[in-house]
Amino acid sequence: MIDERYIKPIPKYIIKLIQRFDASNMQRYCGYTRYYAYLTKMHGELAQITVACKNRGRKWYCKQVAVHGVHSDYCLAKNIDCFMIAGYVTGWYDEGLTRYRKWWETGKWEQCKDKFFQIAPVLNPEYVLKFDEYKYSAIDGFGRWDILKYLRLYEKYPQAEMLVKFGILDLALSKQILRKVGTDKRFRKWLASNRAELSVKTYYVQTVLQAYKTGKPLSEMQDYLKRKKSFVCDKDYRPIRELFKGKDLERFFDYIDKQHTSYRSYLDYLKACNYLHIDMSEDKNLLPHDFKRWHDIRIDEYHTARAEADAKEKAKLYEQFAVVAAKYLPLQRTKVEDYLILIARSPQELVYEGDYLHHCVGRMGYDQKFVREETLIFFVRNYNAPNTPFVTLEYSIKSKKILQCYGDKDTKPSDAVLNFVNQKWLPFANRKIKKLTAAA
Repeated sequence: MIDERYIKPIPKYIIKLIQRFDASNMQRYCGYTRYYAYLTKMHGELAQITVACKNRGRKWYCKQVAVHGVHSDYCLAKNIDCFMIAGYVTGWYDEGLTRYRKWWETGKWEQCKDKFFQIAPVLNPEYVLKFDEYKYSAIDGFGRWDILKYLRLYEKYPQAEMLVKFGILDLALSKQILRKVGTDKRFRKWLASNRAELSVKTYYVQTVLQAYKTGKPLSEMQDYLKRKKSFVCDKDYRPIRELFKGKDLERFFDYIDKQHTSYRSYLDYLKACNYLHIDMSEDKNLLPHDFKRWHDIRIDEYHTARAEADAKEKAKLYEQFAVVAAKYLPLQRTKVEDYLILIARSPQELVYEGDYLHHCVGRMGYDQKFVREETLIFFVRNYNAPNTPFVTLEYSIKSKKILQCYGDKDTKPSDAVLNFVNQKWLPFANRKIKKLTAAA
């Protein structure tokens, strides 16, 4: 296990190596912190040490910020932290580059999870070959940053060497692939025959396993899995996924391609079929031979059926609205006074009132609330102009209160109107409600 007591200063030859690599980055990232890593031996264990570099004017700074061991469950970090937005940040207070010490900049080595701070290219990967156990690890062909991860896997799965020599570096870091390589000779031969394609293009592990299992081309299987991943993550396509499960999903994708259509068009078709109660267990409905033709037919039938249903629903709403209006007709006030208060007789009257006075009484479900007797809508009119919209009020049957009372563009009515509504009509309406309740 790594221990801060065994951390030694950066060797001079490593300093020169870092300076050589950093020279090309310094102009490009001048003023920013650059990170590099080198391998060394620490108390008999192979260790990877990450350093941070920064320049201020002509002066160049370099210091150790993280230490990882090949057999260690944790790493050591000093004056470095990771933030969701800023990424990795190094503190430079001890070097005099900042006026204040950051709250996380303690100046001490602290234990962290091993997965953190492996953020830099390793400048001396050949150092691994000094350890006898890694002599045949093919590390010289690995060429990636995560050397320790590879070596940990190599110790458990020596077959990782074969994948590196094949140039299939991504798969060399997959336990699932390594286990398969170790137990399936035919799979090893398949990898060897496909090494050229696997070495130049990155494929999902699942793509490789499925392509081997089915004999399908890697690119075709990768395309299928990408589409499946995108398709499965989209909540809108849940109705389609309920129809096509498992291997049937691939059948669906093939059908969509052959019909030159889209998921969205099929979703519209499916919704229309479900509304029309079409039996989707039959292939002629599930995957019609001529999708465009049947899509258009079902969509047309759907709109026709919806129009008929909407007409019936509208007629029913008007009927129920008229019944409620008749029931509460006694709440109207039509005496010879300055104002009249009339109950709405139909949803159409609400729309007209809302359009005329530029407010939302004709929308937002007020007709449904009226039918459910949650609230009643009344029209306040000048006595001399009973057919001209003036003020609209919403009355709660349950609480016997006025919920809203507005004129044109939701403006507050005059004091005269409010006094009439609150002082004369509201007590009158509440008495009528009481009588209606008692009679019921």
